[in-house]
Amino acid sequence: MTGAPMPDGADSVVPFEETDEALEGAPKPTSEVAIWKAALPGANVRRAGEDVHQGEVVIPKDTALNAAQIGVLASLGKAQVQVYRRPTVAILSTGDELLDVGEPIAPGKIYDSNAYSVASMVREAGGIPKRLGIAADTVEALSAKLREGLDADMLITSAGVSRGDFDVVKDVLAKEGEIDFWTVRMKPGKPLAFGAFPVPAGQHNAGRKVPHIGLPGNPVSSMVTFELFGRAAVHKMLGKPDWERPRVTAISKERIVNTDARRVYARAIVTKESDGTYSASLTGPQGSGILTSMALANAFAIVPEDVPVIEPGDEVECLLLSS
Repeated sequence: MTGAPMPDGADSVVPFEETDEALEGAPKPTSEVAIWKAALPGANVRRAGEDVHQGEVVIPKDTALNAAQIGVLASLGKAQVQVYRRPTVAILSTGDELLDVGEPIAPGKIYDSNAYSVASMVREAGGIPKRLGIAADTVEALSAKLREGLDADMLITSAGVSRGDFDVVKDVLAKEGEIDFWTVRMKPGKPLAFGAFPVPAGQHNAGRKVPHIGLPGNPVSSMVTFELFGRAAVHKMLGKPDWERPRVTAISKERIVNTDARRVYARAIVTKESDGTYSASLTGPQGSGILTSMALANAFAIVPEDVPVIEPGDEVECLLLSS
């Protein structure tokens, strides 16, 4: 039998198929067997320590377990190992103009796409999304909704961090939480907030600080900033040391203009050419509300803040969104 212990005095194993037992279909009444092919010493023997040596580190810390590694653990009799818990990420959209998907559209209203795209990105990053719904543009409504998410490992809000009269997230953050920074020199995604909300007294884990990322409200800005900040946070919570996306240098096929002296993350399609080089083309119009520009992209073409324009034929650094 495969995996059976070796009898004392034996130094090799002859496969069943290389004996006349295979022809008989059942064990013979005698103790003799014809072997058609001589076995060399050690043939078909799996020695102790051949797979894993004593004292060897089998799977290093911070490894994302795959099917083969789980099989190795099972082969060693390890029914349980310590792992990082998947972080729960609470997602709250803000805005009186928002409707949930499935509700009838009305004048002056738009559907809340950000909650669904961000939830999908959280799931792809390895987290567990917890949608809190939509909060109205008042401090009271937003505070109440945010408290529903304080049992999560991270809070993400969408919209409410710009300079408008109804952008109340930063007001609530300043009143009830902490602001580490607000606005980033990038495009799209300038109105990005980061801070924390302490769990109030009387709630479970009172005093614990829940990190908060305030994403912009424009759909593309929301996705770009989550990719660059939120995804990294989820991966760090999972203990992943290799959370950064791969980057390549590509030849731009188009003119990419940087008019605001900010770091531009243009949505692009990167193609590997037959000679092994890469080329980059824009996905189309680059407005922060044009969500299809993200749907078509497999990369961000990055224009540094001190570069006013990338001309066709220039090199451009590209962050790959998929392998």
